[in-house]
Amino acid sequence: MPSILRTLVRYGAYPLIAGGAATLLVALASAGVSYWPVFPLIVASAIACVALLERVAPFENAWNSDHGGDTAVDAAHFLVSYLLIQSAVAIAFGLRALLPETWVLWAHMAPMVLQVLLAGAVMDLGLYAMHRASHASGLLWRLHAIHHSPERLYWLNGGRRHPLSALVLAGPGLIALLLLGATPIAVGAWLSFMSVHLAFQHANLDYRLGPVRSLLGVSEMHRWHHKREFEDAQVNFGEVWLIWDHLFGTFHDAPRSPGVGEVGLHGQPMPERYWQQLRWPFRRSN
Repeated sequence: MPSILRTLVRYGAYPLIAGGAATLLVALASAGVSYWPVFPLIVASAIACVALLERVAPFENAWNSDHGGDTAVDAAHFLVSYLLIQSAVAIAFGLRALLPETWVLWAHMAPMVLQVLLAGAVMDLGLYAMHRASHASGLLWRLHAIHHSPERLYWLNGGRRHPLSALVLAGPGLIALLLLGATPIAVGAWLSFMSVHLAFQHANLDYRLGPVRSLLGVSEMHRWHHKREFEDAQVNFGEVWLIWDHLFGTFHDAPRSPGVGEVGLHGQPMPERYWQQLRWPFRRSN
């Protein structure tokens, strides 16, 4: 690849794709554009760009190859996870309509960009708290371990989650937003951006954010969270922002991200098939 193109991908991919999607989503939400089908189409287009760029400028060439049929399994996880996100948006729209206006604490007259950022702060803090809880011993970890089981990181890994784990992680933040009476389109815009960010967070893409990487949970930082040695993976829990990791002492940075042979689960073999993975957390042997 020409060096100019590689440099453009390395330093422009996230700002142009994730930043561009965020800007468009907020603008459309401000204009009152219907969530369906516009927002999901924007998400799908942005994620497709990430998947394509992985083939152009991979972080690890080996991670672009299927590992024992994991691509099909990851696709099944991704589909279920995305359906759960869409269900959360539908619930937000439905329940918000049932709340009496006197119960609503949300600043619904604030500019949409502030509403989206506020929804993101509430959601992200809930995700951080439940993510850390999911790394404690017990059933929560076994449910979450499925997400840590791949031995390669690429765009589909963001959706590799047990459905129960996804509900545990996102539940508190979503419930808080519902109780606050958050504007549904603001919640939908944030969840849409988060879907794009998750593709970048796990992408097998050689991209950089310079000093900004200490604030965002992009792949440079998130690969440390997937390090095979469990005791080394208790860092960088933030889903989108790493501010919570800075505040609660779980932030970690180093010059080189983990690569081939350094991610996955240590000593915990995971079944290869989707339905077997869903049953795995409940096996007595675990």
